Amino acid sequence: MKIALIGADGQLGSDLLEVLSSTELIPLFYPDFDVTDKERMNQKLESIKPDIIINTSAFNDVDASEERIKETFEVNAFAVRDLAYISLRLESELVHFSSDYVFDGRKKHPYHELDRSNPINVYGVSKLAGEYFLQNILKRHFIIRTSGLYGEAGCKGKGYNFVDLMVQKAVENEDVKIVDDQYMTPTWTFELAERIRDLLDKRKYGLYHMSSEGKCTWFEFADKIFSLLGKRPRVKPVDTESYGALAKRPLYSVLENRALKEIGMRDFSNWEEALRKYMKKKKYI
Repeated sequence: MKIALIGADGQLGSDLLEVLSSTELIPLFYPDFDVTDKERMNQKLESIKPDIIINTSAFNDVDASEERIKETFEVNAFAVRDLAYISLRLESELVHFSSDYVFDGRKKHPYHELDRSNPINVYGVSKLAGEYFLQNILKRHFIIRTSGLYGEAGCKGKGYNFVDLMVQKAVENEDVKIVDDQYMTPTWTFELAERIRDLLDKRKYGLYHMSSEGKCTWFEFADKIFSLLGKRPRVKPVDTESYGALAKRPLYSVLENRALKEIGMRDFSNWEEALRKYMKKKKYI
């Protein structure tokens, strides 16, 4: 099985590179491989002729998306459309990653795959558009919605992940202001990569929610990090309105991994257990 991994040096891509090391894996890196350059992307994938294409590329700066709308859609929607057509022609499977932000947060209990999507920011709209393109072009696809990712490589677009940032704040004893009314589920990219490997073996195409079990606010997430670390900076919990971010966020975007359980996949760890494993691996604790 030959796999082309787009964004192999990113947060999720780096863990997929490790987890899928036993396969014939071709890593693809930006800017040599740019999903917004349709012709070069087509030529490269044509030369590889992969059985599976995994696309981890994304414009994931939620606030910047409100002002950089064209760039956001080029990466999160139009590039997915191009990849779907390339996959169709090459008879490849396509794995693509979406977001919990396709939901508006009004439900107040975990969203499953059949729940109605209704994004409330540009980023969420662009991710949902990518889903629609893929679903309508290619049958042999996996769409993975996930939430609150953190991994060893850090988020390439931001240069860090939330856990590492909170550790830095704690070590330097800085004041921290963290939102305490947005519920989600932090998800470790290494565990997500392991479940992706298992899902590929199942060959059950479609839409899947894949996140850790449980839920917390961003403040509760940070509080757990500080507790495990044994250090506690000056932390101020705030509500979304007071925080003043440019983009609207759903106040509840917890995902239920219903479709995974229906095909017999093993459960994810609880988010607190996964966080502990990550912090041990990073030698924070």
